[in-house]
Amino acid sequence: MEVDLDHLRQWIGKTEERFDQVTVSPLARMSATLDRDDPRPASGDAVPLLWHWLYFLPEEKRSELKEDGHGKLGGFLPPIPLPRRMWAGSRLDHIKPLRVGENIRRVSEVKDVTYKEGRSGKLVFVLVYHDVFGEDGLAIHEEHDIVYREMPAPGTPSVTDPATRPAPSEAQWTWTIDPDIALLFRYSALIFYAHRIHYDHAFTTEVEGYPGLIVHGPLLATLMLELCRREMPEAQFSRFEFRAQSPIFMDHPFVVAGAPSDDGKTATVWVTDPDGGTAMRGETTIAS
Repeated sequence: MEVDLDHLRQWIGKTEERFDQVTVSPLARMSATLDRDDPRPASGDAVPLLWHWLYFLPEEKRSELKEDGHGKLGGFLPPIPLPRRMWAGSRLDHIKPLRVGENIRRVSEVKDVTYKEGRSGKLVFVLVYHDVFGEDGLAIHEEHDIVYREMPAPGTPSVTDPATRPAPSEAQWTWTIDPDIALLFRYSALIFYAHRIHYDHAFTTEVEGYPGLIVHGPLLATLMLELCRREMPEAQFSRFEFRAQSPIFMDHPFVVAGAPSDDGKTATVWVTDPDGGTAMRGETTIAS
């Protein structure tokens, strides 16, 4: 499958603007999905970092979806011809909290499109910036990395050798998660996300070639930051960044782990898969 990089790079600089309102129900449902005992959100309450992903959701008609459940490309995002798509990571600066009841706005821009060939074949990376504004100005700046890949050759392992993905340090905090179908279904519903690798076992195994349903990358990132919230309930996070390294599959318990820095200004968090390798790694910065 040929990749016309010059054509795809014509999308650099393309922008999109979306509007929404911070309503109560998505936040309450996220709390329930994460098994939290939060009181029902009230007007003016701060939105936890990453929970802004419950807003500005896709609105494609069902007829506008591709076979894999993603929206058709060529609008805001470039029409990458490679079939596998993954949220590879993000870097977020948290300037101020969004609050329940606010009218909010997101301005997005395609910043770069790059191509390379790796051991797994052709890869295209799309870098997107999102600026999220509350009623009193910029609240979140996010840099979002999307990677598109070829289908693997038959017999290619879906998970890289865990020995190449060691845990970053000794964990001081751990939280074991058993990802069942209810967790994946609820999170897909919360973010109005139709990518079939999260709910259609036959498609995931027979077409995409994975051994089972995949836990959403943004859900793993949310769980990492949720661990920090549990262990540092008074902390305010000014920055969070993460990078995906390998998928996590449904019905295989995994561990979310972390450790604060000696000075208490940052914390490293990671997801360990059942084979002991790091599936995702992140770092939080704590506001002084």
